[in-house]
Amino acid sequence: MSDTPPDRLCSDSRSKFYDEALLARGIGVRFNGEDRTNVQEYCVSEGWVRLAVGNKVDRRGNPLTFTHKGKVEPYFRDVAEPSQE
Repeated sequence: MSDTPPDRLCSDSRSKFYDEALLARGIGVRFNGEDRTNVQEYCVSEGWVRLAVGNKVDRRGNPLTFTHKGKVEPYFRDVAEPSQE
């Protein structure tokens, strides 16, 4: 498996961008320089993330999300990050 996260990844199993093996490995997302834990989907090339809004759900029981644009930096949590000196 590569040490480079994919350009686009979604945590919803119905999406074509869902990848169970990558999600099980542990993906972290830094959005505009801040680690985010509520990312439902991201796209690096287009520069956006879909963030869950609290515990709110839509009428089908899916998390309510909003799309935000900015700098997206995904990383694998199991790979030691280089020091930023």
